[in-house]
Amino acid sequence: MSEADEASAATTTDARRSAYGTLSVVGIGPGLPHDMTQRAKQVVRTADCVVASNLYQEFLRRDGTLPPESAEVEASADTGVDEEGTVLERPDGTRQTLVRSSMGRQVELAREAFERVRDGEDVAHVSGGDPNVYGKSDLLFTMAEAEDAGDVPIEIVPGVTAALGGAANLGAPLSNDFCTVSLSDKWRGWDEIEEKLRAAAISGFVVVLYNCWRDYERAVSVLREERADDVPAAIVNDAGRGEAGRNVDGETQTITTLGALPDHDEKVGGMGSSILVGTHETEVWENDYREFLVTPRGGRDVEDF
Repeated sequence: MSEADEASAATTTDARRSAYGTLSVVGIGPGLPHDMTQRAKQVVRTADCVVASNLYQEFLRRDGTLPPESAEVEASADTGVDEEGTVLERPDGTRQTLVRSSMGRQVELAREAFERVRDGEDVAHVSGGDPNVYGKSDLLFTMAEAEDAGDVPIEIVPGVTAALGGAANLGAPLSNDFCTVSLSDKWRGWDEIEEKLRAAAISGFVVVLYNCWRDYERAVSVLREERADDVPAAIVNDAGRGEAGRNVDGETQTITTLGALPDHDEKVGGMGSSILVGTHETEVWENDYREFLVTPRGGRDVEDF
C-alpha cells in the first residue's frame, strides 16, 4: 500500500470512529451495585442501548444504574426496538433503549449491536462476572469475524468473577497458583474436561470449578484420583449476591474436604454454585468469628515480609 493509500485509509478510519458508537462488553460481577466497578456503572448509565437479561436488569436498577421500569416511555418508530426491548427516560430527559438478553438470542443480539454501533449508538452488552471468564466477550469477537464487522469498535469492561468473589468470602484460598475449569460440556467433551482436571490436580493448582450443575460429582471423582481426600474444599453459592441470588438459601459458603464433597450434594445449587478445591498447602484457619481457607504463597511466614 502506498503512502497515499495509507493516509486515505487512516482518514476513513478516523471518520468512522467519529461517526460510530462503541460496543462495550460489560462485566458486572455478581450484579449487585456494591460489587460493580465504577467503570462498569458509568458505561451502563451512559449507553444509548443496554442489552441485559431480566435478572441483571433487576440488579442494575437497585442503585439507578438503570432507570426503573416506571421510566418506560412509548418507543418511536425509528428506535428499532422490537417486542424484546423498551425505551426508558432518565430524570435528565435522556433516553436509553433496554433490550432483553436470553441464551437463545445471542447471535441475533450481536448483529443488532453491530448495527446500532454503526448508527452511532454506544451499546453496553452486559455479562455477569467477568466477560473473559466464561462470559460473552468471545461471542462478540467470534460474531464480528463471522459478520465481517471489523469496523465496529469493541471494548471489554472487566468485572468480579465468581472465583474471586467466592475466594473473598472464604478468606485467602487463591494466594498461590490457581486455575478455573468449566464443567459445561456444550462445546468441550468430557474427555477434554477430565484431562484438564487431572493436569490441574497433578500440577498443584487450587482448582475452582464453574458450571457445577453439570456432573460436578464426576469432576470431583477425577480430582480425588490425583489429590488427597483430606485437602480443604468449599462450595460457594451466589458469591456477592447476598439474598438476591438464585439459591433458595441466598449466599452460602460450606467448608469441607475434597473427599466429603459428595456428602454435600444438596449444597450445590446450580448455575450460581462454584466449588473450590485446595492443595496440600491449603489450611482451615479460624478466628473468633468463623473458619477461613488460606493457601500460603510458597510457604512463606512472617519473617519473609
